[in-house]
Amino acid sequence: MFRLQGSKTLAVDLTGDAVKAKNGSMVAYDGRMAFKKMSGGGEGIRGMVTRRLTGEQMTVMEVTGQGTCYFADRASEINLVSLRGEKLYVEASNLLCTDAGLRTGTAFTGLRGGATGNGLFTTTVEGTGQAAIMSDGSAVVLRVTPQYPLCVDPGAYIAHQGNLQQHFQSGVNFRTLIGEGSGESFQIRFEGEGLVYVQPSERNTIGGDV
Repeated sequence: MFRLQGSKTLAVDLTGDAVKAKNGSMVAYDGRMAFKKMSGGGEGIRGMVTRRLTGEQMTVMEVTGQGTCYFADRASEINLVSLRGEKLYVEASNLLCTDAGLRTGTAFTGLRGGATGNGLFTTTVEGTGQAAIMSDGSAVVLRVTPQYPLCVDPGAYIAHQGNLQQHFQSGVNFRTLIGEGSGESFQIRFEGEGLVYVQPSERNTIGGDV
């Protein structure tokens, strides 16, 4: 069971089951726990090859035991995502913890990944269970519908889920219109039906200053 202790610490209650978490993110635990270092990006030999080709590398640890384990990373805000057979697309650096039963992999993002500086692929989490994702500041969850597509700055994007198509587009932003310096020249446009997670702080991107 995942629960938040405040907004920056994740508490996971374990009763003999397991979770996968970002390596080094455990800050405390009670009870009896065992930790095993793993690799992210996908399971098995195929996952190892995929990680080598894509560069979407993520070091994780598997935690098993009886008790409560607490996770945090650089005082980042944490959001809980419940999956019921769906697929979550998330930047590897923003993924904190998942139920061990959830499958992880990689997905092609095209030019969007190149603009964010995170490579051409992103991490996927799929199945039924809970995941915890991180943001720099309190994340905003924005709904996309066929009537209302959404444009997001690549540096502020964290994750998305649902039946969404994404396109990388260039355009003029509001700051450009009022004559203030160079702004975000590129955006990710989401169309379809689903949710997009956005943080109120922008990571350094390649596309943002082009």
